[in-house]
Amino acid sequence: MGRFASWLHDGPRLRRGFVLAMLGAVAGLGQAPFSLWWASVAALALALFLIPAAPTPRRSFGAGWAFGLGYFALSLRWIVEPFLVDVAATGWMAPFAMILMASGAALFWGTASWLAARLRSGALGLALTLTLAEITRSLILTGFPWALIGHVWVDTPIAQAAAFVGPHGLTLIAVIFAWSLSMLAQRRWWAMVGPALIAAGWVTLAPGAAPSYDGPMVRLVQPNVPQDEKWDPDRREFYFDRLLQMTGAGDRPDLIVWPETAIPTLLDFAQPQLDLVAEAAGGVPLITGINRSNARRYHNSFILLGQGAAIQRIYDKAHLAPFGEYIPFGEFFARFGIRQFAPSAGGGFSPGGVQPLVDIPGIGPARALICYEGIFAEEVGHTDRARLMVLITNDAWFGTAAGPFQHLAQAQLRAIEQGLPMVRVANTGISAMIDAQGRITAMVPLGQADALDVPLPPALDVPLYARMGDIPVILLVILSLAATSRALRRIS
Repeated sequence: MGRFASWLHDGPRLRRGFVLAMLGAVAGLGQAPFSLWWASVAALALALFLIPAAPTPRRSFGAGWAFGLGYFALSLRWIVEPFLVDVAATGWMAPFAMILMASGAALFWGTASWLAARLRSGALGLALTLTLAEITRSLILTGFPWALIGHVWVDTPIAQAAAFVGPHGLTLIAVIFAWSLSMLAQRRWWAMVGPALIAAGWVTLAPGAAPSYDGPMVRLVQPNVPQDEKWDPDRREFYFDRLLQMTGAGDRPDLIVWPETAIPTLLDFAQPQLDLVAEAAGGVPLITGINRSNARRYHNSFILLGQGAAIQRIYDKAHLAPFGEYIPFGEFFARFGIRQFAPSAGGGFSPGGVQPLVDIPGIGPARALICYEGIFAEEVGHTDRARLMVLITNDAWFGTAAGPFQHLAQAQLRAIEQGLPMVRVANTGISAMIDAQGRITAMVPLGQADALDVPLPPALDVPLYARMGDIPVILLVILSLAATSRALRRIS
């Protein structure tokens, strides 16, 4: 191992960068849809050995950045998909989007590697600074907690630990496990405690198969509208009729849920469509996404429709997607013809403020979430306890490869963290009922149009993470890093 590290760091910069980028790509295999958690942990273990061997903090930064570049290039490859919806207008931006997103996210890992080297905290310090980097990436500049290291656990029993430690705790578990493996490779046999703890957690946290539930029936309606046809005037009526047919078929459920912007008409002018929706629903409460205007501001909204097409509740999306729903520094980017992807009569959407839970008749209070909002663990909780979460989305933007599967995996974690079932309905993507332990009890697969009636699973007691949030894990990481750095400096 030592010879390999010397060969790597003493060699040409191009070779060093290529090897570390390829190693980062292997680490990305733990993300959905591959979900090879062991590949991620093994690659992290090797990186925790190689990166601290760099001779200077500057070289450590470069090594960490190259490793991150490979990881994010593979994990976030779906980022090109929105640019390919209208190839003639925005297709030229796709490669730049991929390069900028991967290299920008990799800066966090490069900085973590530099900081660990400056603190002379070794491989353990790097494991801790990588965790801090992932926390920072989740929060800074409105945050982007997509493809976090901890997400590699979603399809394993270790994901249940999110109820106690949240997504960053899962990242900490992954990097400490990888560090213990790197120590074992150096014949530090005391590090066997790491694999032993993972094995114990695997056995004790495994939730088993989802039982049958006898709760309110919820109809998930996935129309499967291609993004390039969603706003086509010649196709709107066809897809709207499909929604109506699936809504009115069969026995009446207790709740019907349509996806984000399912009605492609501004709410201000949508009363004829709402009348048809209410008629098809037959008096059953129905949730749908729709855009609306309010005092010259435009919102991506979630409405609860009752009998007689009465709008019982409106929720306006609070955390908007940069470049998807608004353009940061919009006037500057407009000079280059760059505008947000989601159409808006006002040139961009405005966020809603803090809003109460949505009370669904016969079911109870629901935490409303629209698409991008579901990836922010620290924002999903609410001061009042909900009965369920309802997330409506349009994953057609993400293509048919990694994006929809990674988005679904994050929804599963939100359910575990909050101890609440989640009703997730996509225009196309993956619509699913997720129980409070993150298990998918029923789903409409990617690329299919269907309506599915599913019983709503029960909520669990409020988990520790829902009460405490990320503060305990952040404090633990910072204090551990300080102690590690101080201890290693004393030794040296």
